[in-house]
Amino acid sequence: MTRDLHIMPPKAPLPMPAQNFSAGFTDAQVPNGDRPSAGFWRALAFSPAMAATLGLLWVMTDWFGAEGINLIEAILLALISFNFFWISFTVCTVLLGMLSLSRQEQPRRESRSQPLRVALLMPVYNEVPWNVLGNARTMLEDLQARGGQHHYAMFILSDTRDPEIAAQEQASIEALRTTLAPGLELYYRRRAENTDRKVGNISDWVNHWGAGWDAMLVLDADSLMTGRAILRLTDALARDPGAGLIQSYPQLIGAQSVFARMQQFANGVYGIAFAEGLARWCGQEGNYWGHNAIIRTKAFASSAGLPKLRTFNGQEKLIMSHDFVEAGLLRRAGWGVRFLPRIRGSYEETPPTLIDHALRDRRWCQGNLQHLKLLSATGFRAVSRFHMFHGAVGYLMSPLWFALLVMWALIGQGEDASVLHYFSPDNPLFPQWPEMSETRHVLIILVMYAMLLAPKILGVLALPLSGVHYAEFGGRSKFLTSFLAEVILSILYAPILMVQQMIAVFRTVLGIQNGWSPQMRDGGSYSLRTLILCHALETISGFALSVGILSGLVSVWLAPIAISLALAIPLSALSGVSASAARRMVGMKEDFQEPAITRMARRHRNELKRFIEGKGVMTAAE
Repeated sequence: MTRDLHIMPPKAPLPMPAQNFSAGFTDAQVPNGDRPSAGFWRALAFSPAMAATLGLLWVMTDWFGAEGINLIEAILLALISFNFFWISFTVCTVLLGMLSLSRQEQPRRESRSQPLRVALLMPVYNEVPWNVLGNARTMLEDLQARGGQHHYAMFILSDTRDPEIAAQEQASIEALRTTLAPGLELYYRRRAENTDRKVGNISDWVNHWGAGWDAMLVLDADSLMTGRAILRLTDALARDPGAGLIQSYPQLIGAQSVFARMQQFANGVYGIAFAEGLARWCGQEGNYWGHNAIIRTKAFASSAGLPKLRTFNGQEKLIMSHDFVEAGLLRRAGWGVRFLPRIRGSYEETPPTLIDHALRDRRWCQGNLQHLKLLSATGFRAVSRFHMFHGAVGYLMSPLWFALLVMWALIGQGEDASVLHYFSPDNPLFPQWPEMSETRHVLIILVMYAMLLAPKILGVLALPLSGVHYAEFGGRSKFLTSFLAEVILSILYAPILMVQQMIAVFRTVLGIQNGWSPQMRDGGSYSLRTLILCHALETISGFALSVGILSGLVSVWLAPIAISLALAIPLSALSGVSASAARRMVGMKEDFQEPAITRMARRHRNELKRFIEGKGVMTAAE
């Protein structure tokens, strides 16, 4: 059997009671004092989006309202308006970010903060051990090189179930501890049972060792942060005694495949302005994405213990997407939850293929839809409820988009040329469908396309405001080529992702999506049979739309969606293409100037991998 390796400091218990969603809670530890309001920034974000949506609704109501609005027209108006609001809100958030980035903030003279004891927590579950520990060593060494007044220690909190991986994991720990520089602290424990998954893993550490640490910086198994980023987060928490959690902006790294590089380019170019705008309107009521954030340990223990959710049949279910709820509970108790996107040097990886992304999305969908049950919980702030609602809407939008697409296709190009024309329109049992002229039809589709593209264009324009230059991407022409490639790829993959998210929603609602398996970080190529099974619905839908377009029954403006869906299988295969082909399609600034922290992490990963494989630690037997 696998040897039970347990390397931990003396226990320092800290109780973490489960919260009651039926009763409010205020933490007496929260210091008194006024906190800045984000009301002005929220008005700038929400008001234009609401005004634009009402404007579109007024125009379309005028189009349909000549003889009154029937039920089908009302449904169509509701779908268009709901979707358009969220698109508009994204555009407004990016514009807000551009405004914020353009403001030259004066550096504040801060008094020296109190030193903190910070535990770097890295929960792992059947992960590749040398990758996890290579990152852990890199962060510890970078922190030591920078010095400072705070004290740090790394905790590898294992929930690994696979005995072979556990054997490699523990051998890697022992090997790493022999090579660490003096003064660096690395601890390890493996739970006998992975009760409550990551939630239980973190709460177990809090219950047994939390009292010995002022703060915990929660990492993911693929997280990598520079010492400077960790120090800045720690200083921010130390200077703000009312902050319970401060979240950084994780940037994507390590992308090799076409799909991953598309995601990384979008994150590094468009995400900066969006993150800045998000931070502005969130203010003290930000969100938490489960990793790369620093948390005040006692605040978390007293305010964010998660109960089980009771289902309709009386069963108790674990809260899957715990991070949004923990942020809401901290804010409910009075603690500030802040987002500091200008802290750079916080990294994570992204799924390498479309299928890997869809599988992860199914897990996230299951967790985010749970949040709808918590919207009526007692004591949550309005913005915390909005975060949870927005997370759920992100998935519910896909069935709504698909329903809108179906209605659009059925309406076609008017009474004389539409699918509905062939269904006995004079039959009184059939509803009166909205009459949409081709001009109006095309205008709405163009507005939708433009609004979907607007955040990308605005993100590109905002890039110099964030201190990033186009030349860093290999020159302006290379940047433009990569931008166009990303836009084309996103247009091609968006309809497929829409259908996959719709499938995830229905799997969750029907109870088919069970469990929370670990993320496949390395991905791989999938067989033709797997591709066909995964993308059958998209392919059938795409061919049906294409036949409608070629027959003149469906607007030609839906052709990009039809092509994408019809080609879902080859596009999914393309998503996993790696190496030089992916680099030619989408270039990134990391190709020309790789961060020093990632080079160091890769070196440590490879060293540890060679050592473990050289020892032949491949089985659980010793």
